[in-house]
Amino acid sequence: MADNPPTEHDIRLRRLKFRSWHRGIKEMDLILGHFADEIMTTLDAVDLDDYERLIEIEDVTLYNWITGHEKAPAEFETPVFARIRSFQHLKAALWQQNG
Repeated sequence: MADNPPTEHDIRLRRLKFRSWHRGIKEMDLILGHFADEIMTTLDAVDLDDYERLIEIEDVTLYNWITGHEKAPAEFETPVFARIRSFQHLKAALWQQNG
């Protein structure tokens, strides 16, 4: 019995996970990579669209928004962005990098 081919949704999730882990700066790899691994499959289509827009943002800018060093523009203050900012591993991951 052959496996079913991956759906477009499966392919999208794999692509987003890869992009989440391969950002450019290690802190963003850790933040978004862990988020993608643990939370992404629970996101609905709107949240995935918002996540995809977020990961297009340059690393330093997005890092500053997530850590609160800069205020994110209103169009990026979405439920998925709030989830990333409050994600349980965030403080531990950043502490490991800066500690």
